[in-house]
Amino acid sequence: MSANDSLAPSVEFRVRRCAGGGSVTSLDRSAFAAAALELSETEENKSSLCWPFLRALPITGAAISTLGSPFGTETICASDEQAARIDELQFDLGEGPCWQALSTHRPVLSSDIRTPSAAWPMFAQAIGTSEVGGLFAFPMFIGSLNIGAVDLYATRPGSLSASQIDDATVLVALAARQVLRRALLSRPVVTDESDDEGYSRRVVHQATGMILAQLDLPAADALLVLRGYAFSHGRTVRDVATDVVARRITIPTQFDGL
Repeated sequence: MSANDSLAPSVEFRVRRCAGGGSVTSLDRSAFAAAALELSETEENKSSLCWPFLRALPITGAAISTLGSPFGTETICASDEQAARIDELQFDLGEGPCWQALSTHRPVLSSDIRTPSAAWPMFAQAIGTSEVGGLFAFPMFIGSLNIGAVDLYATRPGSLSASQIDDATVLVALAARQVLRRALLSRPVVTDESDDEGYSRRVVHQATGMILAQLDLPAADALLVLRGYAFSHGRTVRDVATDVVARRITIPTQFDGL
């Protein structure tokens, strides 16, 4: 089964769900579906995580970053220099919409960044002279695992519609999965010297199959969820897999909404 085959049903469902609000054209839905599929295939195609947002939403630029523990603070991608600067200012100041979005697990939507904000006054002052109007920050998290945020900006003040916010939320969830995959692939997995390799493979395979069935995910994503849980809790994949098989951990309650 190809990546398209495994992801198309869920993307199609989300397109129908998001098409319920506002005046949405078939072209809007086509652009959204194409962006969602493009995001789901960024690892295979080695493509940018940022550009799909520009294709599907009325924005000028986008930046995606990891924030704080456990993956560190860094920009994963930025569509242009202004988007990169928005990230850098928030990193340097330790405040801004991206930090607020991640801490609250809710989007932070500013139709005009020049409107004073008690939550991040230094950032608002620093960004005030730039060509940024609307700024929209969406948190990236999977269950209790914080990953980072997606910042979307427009050069002119303005708001996103309800359907556009829904679309952005879906795209951010897809981006979060890709960022987590990249982060885990770039870091060593915690191992246990006492592991029996054959047993480890069997129990991990069994746990992956259980997660696959519980969350209706492709096998590769089910294994990603298992590894993400282990990484965020500082445990070996085998230990977590053993607990999943013994039903001491119910992954859907920990990673609801992946």
